[in-house]
Amino acid sequence: MTISGHPGSGTSTLVSLLRESKGWSSLNGGELFRQEAKRRNMSLSEFGQLCKEDLEVDRQLDALLKEEMMRTDDEAPSIVESRLSGWWAYKLGLSTPRIWLEVDDLERAKRVQAREGGDLNSIVEANKQRSKVDEQRFEELYGLLPQQTEPYTHIINASDLNPQEVLALVLDILEE
Repeated sequence: MTISGHPGSGTSTLVSLLRESKGWSSLNGGELFRQEAKRRNMSLSEFGQLCKEDLEVDRQLDALLKEEMMRTDDEAPSIVESRLSGWWAYKLGLSTPRIWLEVDDLERAKRVQAREGGDLNSIVEANKQRSKVDEQRFEELYGLLPQQTEPYTHIINASDLNPQEVLALVLDILEE
C-alpha cells in the first residue's frame, strides 16, 4: 500500500501505527532522501539545494523508490510512504490501496509546531512555500502534482481526526 500527503499530514504517524498493528515493513521516501544526503556527505539542506539545481538527482531517487515498490521478494516493503508513492504505484499498475491524507494548512502547521516548536504563522507560511517549491519541481519533472486525486484509491480528510481514528479508517480500507 502507499501512503501520501503533504508534510504535517500524519503520514509518518500512520505508517508507524500500521507497522505496529500489522507487523509490516515500510519504506519512507524521505528516508531515501536522508540516506542519499549522508552517502554524499551533505547536510539535508545542501542536498535539498542540489535537488533543486539538478533535477536528475530527484529522478534517481524516484527510480530507487519505484524499484523498491516493484520488488516481490520477502524483503519488499508492505507500505511505501512518500508524496509521490501513490502516483508511482498508479503509473506502475500496482494493484494496492493508494491513500492520500488530506489535512488543512492550519492543522498541518499545528502538528509541525507540536513536533518541532516555532511560531504557528511562520510554520503556515513555511509549509506553503515548501509546497509551492515542491509542486513546481514535480510539475517540471513529471507533469503532475502529488495532491491530484487521480492516482488515489482513497482520500482521507484527516484534519479533524486523531491518529487512532485515521488508523481505524485505513484498517477498514484494508478489509474491503
